[in-house]
Amino acid sequence: MERDGTTPEADPDARWLTTALHTAFVLLLGGAVARLLTHGPADTARTAAVLALFLTFGALHLLGRLYAPAPRLGERPTPRHLFWLGTVLALWLVLLALEPSATWCTMPLLFTGLHRLPVRLAVPLAAVLVALVVASEIRVATGAFNPNLVIAPVALGTVATAVLVHSRRLTARQRLLIDDLVHTRGELAATERQTGILAERQRLSTEIHDILAQSLTSQQMLLQAAQRHWHTDPGTAHAHVRDAAATADRALTEVRRFVRDLAPLDLAGSSLVQALDALTHQDRTPGPAVEFRLDAPPGAPGPLPGPVETALLRVTQQALANAREHSGATRVVITLTCEDDLITVDIADDGHGFDPRRPPHRRRAAGRGHGLPGMRTRARQAGGTLTVETAPGEGTVVTATVPRAADGARRETP
Repeated sequence: MERDGTTPEADPDARWLTTALHTAFVLLLGGAVARLLTHGPADTARTAAVLALFLTFGALHLLGRLYAPAPRLGERPTPRHLFWLGTVLALWLVLLALEPSATWCTMPLLFTGLHRLPVRLAVPLAAVLVALVVASEIRVATGAFNPNLVIAPVALGTVATAVLVHSRRLTARQRLLIDDLVHTRGELAATERQTGILAERQRLSTEIHDILAQSLTSQQMLLQAAQRHWHTDPGTAHAHVRDAAATADRALTEVRRFVRDLAPLDLAGSSLVQALDALTHQDRTPGPAVEFRLDAPPGAPGPLPGPVETALLRVTQQALANAREHSGATRVVITLTCEDDLITVDIADDGHGFDPRRPPHRRRAAGRGHGLPGMRTRARQAGGTLTVETAPGEGTVVTATVPRAADGARRETP
């Protein structure tokens, strides 16, 4: 880190600018010393004293960067820096009174000594320095009055001060812009974290609904059927209880696989076609007859990416659960269609349907619409789409279409 409070990472030009200013100061100081030695007074003792003052002035000016660093932008100068600056200016005033060539050091002194002070302090000091230079030039001038002795120092001092003020204001605006960018970046990071949290919540809620809610619904229907037959047909009632227990055991296994981030139990060692066909006789709850159809060339669909199989299976399970629980259907047909780059599953029932124009919360209150947002999320996460075709009294067709390529399964569509 630079001792003047500027880091090279923050301002890559700070290092070479500081070097250029100090180089200019050393060259001008050397020129002033050379003039003293070549055009100075004949008094050797006086010349030696002035030379010693020049060397002390130069050393103090250069060492101040190490031992009395300038304040950072926006900070107040330290007492050590103010003491150093006062000492340098005092020596310069003494040199200006003894040797007119000391005026050559005014310009680098303005930039290196005053550029980090507050503007309200730097500008008056710069004006005082320029006035002293003008007075010194006029004092040693001979012959007729030369207006350039006044105009040149004032013009150069004005330019230096204007550059100083402009640089400070530009730096202040840049700092504000950087602060805004940092603040915006922080807000963006917080938003991304919140989005990630919400996405994970959505994923967990979808998985819980697909695994637990469907299982609990099946168990409830089986136990209700067992209760109805408990006294009239104990054998059937006991069979329903055994089926409910098997459903609960299956759900427990699914939950354990989910916790371990494994594929659904139905896809463990099975293809998507086998898993969909198993749905036709897997659930023994009272409800519609389920039929599976495959519309594909021989050997199709073949191996599919895990996200594609999981999405299509979960959508089918949810649509089938909706048909059993809410539609009053007597028949459900699951159709898997395989095309070159798309896989489509249709779940059609002959139930009483519903009005898709009704708000989702009203459909839930009426007993329909459960799981539709989750099915849409499943299809979207696999890079596909989900549509629902239905009308009151005309049954329902749920269609999920996803790309069969692995890259499509990883793509998140809006």
